[in-house]
Amino acid sequence: MSTPGSTRRQRDRSPQRIAGTVYGTIVVMGALAAGAHGGTVRSRELAGIVAGTAIVLWIAHVYSHSLAETISRGRRLDRAELTSVARREIGMLLAAVAPVGALVLGALGILQDSTAAWLAMGFGLAALVAAGVMYATVERLGLVASALTIAVNLGLGLVIVGLKAGLGH
Repeated sequence: MSTPGSTRRQRDRSPQRIAGTVYGTIVVMGALAAGAHGGTVRSRELAGIVAGTAIVLWIAHVYSHSLAETISRGRRLDRAELTSVARREIGMLLAAVAPVGALVLGALGILQDSTAAWLAMGFGLAALVAAGVMYATVERLGLVASALTIAVNLGLGLVIVGLKAGLGH
């Protein structure tokens, strides 16, 4: 059973977790769709594109949020504060782990490249559903509002899948 303090801590952390996970997942799915252009999917290249994109955008987020906090505080952040910003944004990187893992399986020849790419996209869709469920749970939404939240998250992912399919995959 959770105490009021632990529920509050969970609610305080959840927005950053959900934001980072959803943003990172959308970035990953967009990189998958863009990187698998022309109907040819090479898992090794696609894994590099997805991982590289996630890392670069994570660094950009850490930098921009650190800069904003520095300006807000009127002083440079110390190491602990910078680490806190990096941890807060880690969901963006974590969103790439399963999709890149699927692509590595393709690069190793365990999966066909196209199967690896679709599996990577499937992991993205699953992450968006999970984020919708997490949000609905934290906000204690009713059944209809929960279903709508999950549908919106999944719909966003399906738009990206549609773009990928429209590119000939």
